[in-house]
Amino acid sequence: METDQSRHLKHRDLNWLSFNERVLQEAEDRERNPLYERMKFLAIYSSNLDEYFRVRVSQLRQMKRIEKSIRKKLSLQPNKTVKKILARVKEQQERFGTIFKDQIIPDLAKNNIRLVSDTDFTSVHGDLADIWYTTHLKNTLETKLVVPSKGNSIFIENQTLYFCVTFEDDKQFGFVKIPTDSNSRFVDLGRHQGNYYITFIDDIIRYKVQSLFDHTVKGVYEMKLSRDAELYIDDELDGILAERIYKSLEQRQEGQPTRLLYDSAMPKDEAKKLRKLLNLGKIDMMPGGRYHNFNDFFKFPDPTENPELHYAEKPFIPHKVLEKSKDYFKTIRAKDQLVHFPFMTFNYIERLVEQASTDPDVTHIKISLYRVADESVLTTALLQAIDNGKDVTIFIEAKARFDEENNISWGRKFEDKGGRVIYSYPRIKVHSKILMIIRNENDKARRYAYIGTGNFNGETSKIYCDHGLFTAHPKITKEIHRVFRVLEGELIIPRNKHLLISPFTTRRIFEKLIQQEIDTALEGKPAAITAKMNSLEDPDIIALLYKASQAGVKIRLIVRGFTCLIPGVEGLSEHIEMTSIVDRYLEHGRIYLFHNGGDEQMFMGSADWMTRNLDRRIEVLTPIYDEDLFKELRAILLIQLQDNVKARIQDAEETNTYMPQKPGESVVRSQYAIYDFLKAKN
Repeated sequence: METDQSRHLKHRDLNWLSFNERVLQEAEDRERNPLYERMKFLAIYSSNLDEYFRVRVSQLRQMKRIEKSIRKKLSLQPNKTVKKILARVKEQQERFGTIFKDQIIPDLAKNNIRLVSDTDFTSVHGDLADIWYTTHLKNTLETKLVVPSKGNSIFIENQTLYFCVTFEDDKQFGFVKIPTDSNSRFVDLGRHQGNYYITFIDDIIRYKVQSLFDHTVKGVYEMKLSRDAELYIDDELDGILAERIYKSLEQRQEGQPTRLLYDSAMPKDEAKKLRKLLNLGKIDMMPGGRYHNFNDFFKFPDPTENPELHYAEKPFIPHKVLEKSKDYFKTIRAKDQLVHFPFMTFNYIERLVEQASTDPDVTHIKISLYRVADESVLTTALLQAIDNGKDVTIFIEAKARFDEENNISWGRKFEDKGGRVIYSYPRIKVHSKILMIIRNENDKARRYAYIGTGNFNGETSKIYCDHGLFTAHPKITKEIHRVFRVLEGELIIPRNKHLLISPFTTRRIFEKLIQQEIDTALEGKPAAITAKMNSLEDPDIIALLYKASQAGVKIRLIVRGFTCLIPGVEGLSEHIEMTSIVDRYLEHGRIYLFHNGGDEQMFMGSADWMTRNLDRRIEVLTPIYDEDLFKELRAILLIQLQDNVKARIQDAEETNTYMPQKPGESVVRSQYAIYDFLKAKN
């Protein structure tokens, strides 16, 4: 475990690897996860790791540019940290390879699905590979010969698969760019004697690689280079930030290399020549398996169409009020409503916007979009609202990593229709998930709002566990209106007494609530904090939680991703218990519950306990005032605390041990238990 001993903090980047290990555990879980779902977890692990190297490792590498004396004063040791990262990643990659070779491949074979390589092709497979190659690849493959000793060079594109080909004459390298469209990564070689045969497009190219070069091929090794994915855009106030982001996206293709993943079967002397040819350091080299880009396994074909190889479908649970509602405004005006994804459909949000787009009494629609979905009911309804003369304001976060291009593209569509589009601000991101509709009722403007923990994205809502509140509460909606006025540049600071709004009041109110529990505990009274979030990193919040633990406050945390807090340390954090749930769906909700002397307070919204969420982003968390909804959300949180199937204990040693089932205790797989709870309730 890597810690900052002076502040008792885990290193966030090293602890993140512990989170990705939990994803690997899901790929190993033969007992509870069907075969194709385990392949998807391998894909998730691979995709996570790619982004990690492109962003976090890249950032560590950028620290090397800081003057050594300054790094020393700040206790920055990027080289040391990167070496530890590479050592742990190497261990995980070996585990990944073992899962794939010793579990996935044999389990596919048990189900009559044979994933064959070029060396296993029968004559029939060879003929089919020839036909497929001639039809789809022969005239489109990009190849290049490079003689390293003559100072030649080659540019390797970011996140793109290549073959590095060696020859008997040992003087040059050949490079073949492998098409990376995941829809065609796997090729069906037909059915024979009850077995279905599938191969990688990579293996078809291997099979034909000699025909691409005049020299005698000696070895063929797959490789992929990851480059720095951060957009280093100066934060000047002049110019249109969205335009500058859009134009700078190409930097990602040309950024500094952060990892060369290559086939470990490549001889060391050849790997050394390749490293020098690409001008990489030893630390950049990451040996791996025969295949890369495992995120393509999200679309691995199932020729058997066997339902047992996949999770059983869980139909959406109809919301007992919204499902029957013909008039969402009347329904929400009468009582706050709470929705839970992916157990319920995202259509409830879409229907509200659809109704608002055609309602003659609706005058304004305002929404903040962090990751814009492809064309959807929501985007269509917003465009329709503009067509119908509504005043539509859309705040689009142009700096949402890896979604910049799509977000800006959608912003232009809304602008072209006549909507008011506001893009990112320098130095701050807008991460809030808020919607406001203003409607004329009895000659007065009434506001309706939605505040959520997840993005306004119908596709991700099917796999992310999130919560959303529909409300017409006058004080909450008034403060939501003030948040939008800040986004529109009409206010500098939104006065608020109910919402937690970053970067204005969230930190101060959370610190006050934690301190209140500390004071209560010191008086010898019951005190408790229960919180669920994606990541826990802010050192000041962590220091306050340590202080609370030392005062006797009972603290129970659920943190899906990385954490810098060290739980269970005697004299420091023995009253802090922390688990992480990784399961079928991605845990994404943020819920904060404070005992508050028996009069519990609960907040739900978009902010984690991370410095960026507290100080550098526009975030909104709402109190839950409706008594019924409070009980509902609290019950969901308690179910997650009881998980003894997919919850892992987070401890100082980062063991990722599954929460044990105690004698006489019921089996609780929280995501399934929440589904059953909501189904019974609705």
